[in-house]
Amino acid sequence: MARVAYTLDDFIHDMDELVDGAPDQAALFDRASSHLQRLLANPDAVPEKYRLPMGNRTPDKQSTSYLLHQAPSGLSITSVVWGPGSHIGPHDHCTWGMIGVLENTMTETRFRRLDDRSQEDYALLEQDRVSQNKPGEITLLVPDVDEIHQMDNQTGRPTPEIHVYGVDLRGWSRRRYDPETGKITPFATTRWDNC
Repeated sequence: MARVAYTLDDFIHDMDELVDGAPDQAALFDRASSHLQRLLANPDAVPEKYRLPMGNRTPDKQSTSYLLHQAPSGLSITSVVWGPGSHIGPHDHCTWGMIGVLENTMTETRFRRLDDRSQEDYALLEQDRVSQNKPGEITLLVPDVDEIHQMDNQTGRPTPEIHVYGVDLRGWSRRRYDPETGKITPFATTRWDNC
């Protein structure tokens, strides 16, 4: 019998194979986006428990992050479920990444850095664009070029997304940005909610 659905396991296999082949950035994004597009076309391929927020949502914890796959290469695949009203201010990832919306809508605001990057604790940011990312849409994170963004769930429903990164973000040095003052604050993800 022929398989008709692209599964989460298929996606993980294809991404592992792609990253292990060490393609250049353009080829990586081209092929990885194609794989992610296939997964997003079948949201039920991601188990329902990874598309719903945990019951521990507080004003400080508005989203749930589930680790779906961690490869020896560093490849990290997570499901992030943004609760209604979730907000995370401007931040970066310091690695390549892709984000695809499974269900609902997520507002993403991108920022461009205008300073010369000579000060580690200061950045002059300018809002670049705002998009309403809908199911099946993918956004790319390109380190030092186009990766500073703010995420907002302005709807009354949870928004699950698939996040793919070149590294495990746990312990990975990243930065938060204050567009009003220019202050940069270092931070790192400490854990995923399911492990």
